[in-house]
Amino acid sequence: MKSIHLAYGKTGLDVEVDPTWHITVVEPEYVAGISEPLTALREALRNPLRSFPLAERVKPGNRVGIIINDITRATPTPLILEAIFQELVHIPAEAIVLFNALGTHRANTDAELRRMLGDNIVDRYRIVQNDCGNKASQVFLGQTSRESPIWINRELIGCDFRILTGFIEPHFFAGFSGGGKAIMPGMAGLETILCNHNAVNIGDPRATWGITQGNPLWEEVHEVAMMARADFLCNVTLNRDKEITGVFAGDLDAAHIAGCNAVRDHAMVGVEAPFDIVVTSNSGYPLDLNLYQSVKGMSAAAQVVRQEGKIIMAAECWDGIPDHGLFGEMLREVQTPQELLERIQTAGMTRQDQWQAQVLAQIMLKAEVYVHSSFLNDEQIQSVMLKPARDITATLRQLVEEIGPGARICFLPEGPVTIPYVRNRG
Repeated sequence: MKSIHLAYGKTGLDVEVDPTWHITVVEPEYVAGISEPLTALREALRNPLRSFPLAERVKPGNRVGIIINDITRATPTPLILEAIFQELVHIPAEAIVLFNALGTHRANTDAELRRMLGDNIVDRYRIVQNDCGNKASQVFLGQTSRESPIWINRELIGCDFRILTGFIEPHFFAGFSGGGKAIMPGMAGLETILCNHNAVNIGDPRATWGITQGNPLWEEVHEVAMMARADFLCNVTLNRDKEITGVFAGDLDAAHIAGCNAVRDHAMVGVEAPFDIVVTSNSGYPLDLNLYQSVKGMSAAAQVVRQEGKIIMAAECWDGIPDHGLFGEMLREVQTPQELLERIQTAGMTRQDQWQAQVLAQIMLKAEVYVHSSFLNDEQIQSVMLKPARDITATLRQLVEEIGPGARICFLPEGPVTIPYVRNRG
């Protein structure tokens, strides 16, 4: 037997495989981390794309809002903030507010914020956690060209200068993360998020991995970010070791396009034909914190699994399904993926987390999905129409016996940081 290492939790997971099996490992091209990332960050802030240097853009007396990712992302936020603070020495700490871009996610605890940012930052700077359900904390900016109402965090809009941080990776319905997503859904109201993440947009074939232009969901995200005045972007790209491989700072469009192009060059991997079985991860900690987030890894697998194939998802899920939000509730309300999809597509239906449930339903209609988790028991997994895989090797052996000795198996060790696709699919 030999083993294949999957990104799983903080330590990874080794899966033993039979050497007689027909296995293809698909992962992004490895890019080494930058040797001096703080220097690279400061250089990018001083020589930004299509913008004057950050220190010149922010004027003395300005109130500065810096948007940061929440705990579900692997962004090296302390390092990014250190570089920004070094460029903003003319701005006192009390004039800087950090905005935790939660979108519809739960608020992070004090312990989580300290683990994510460090005690020095938490103790020195004011942190505002976006509450999408609190209309009183939002301000109305008008409507998008698609007539979606724009509600954005009031304190953020009240800042004189807004800096968006984050990292760029493939995204299963927004094309790529980073960019304007820091504002929408990050700092948006629930009504705005629900309108953008509606069933029609999620169901659009262009709302998928690696596509921005023509993607109705991404285009509206971009429109909202521009209306909310995204003044300066500082995004990074990361490798599998969570090391910074590139820094993209400056104008929202110029910096995000450059970052997306870099990710696309390294992350898109073509295969000759769909596979019978795809084993995937959700990129390990922190993205595999719950089943909701793990739909991303399943979606990556769905790009290269055949119709009626099998997907095995390895995700730690220390945060459960989770209990917060409506994702688990929506899955437990129905008996079949088809019923779930029909409910979501019913005219006028809009519920928090329905977008994730919709994508999962589409995946389940294509393939049978198994889940390996250290924190979900078999009953929890089965309650949301998925199948448990306590032992991935044993599950693989069972599936190979069912399909036959010629079963083609694909491993996506890094999960959704890969954009797998079938070449010349007709």
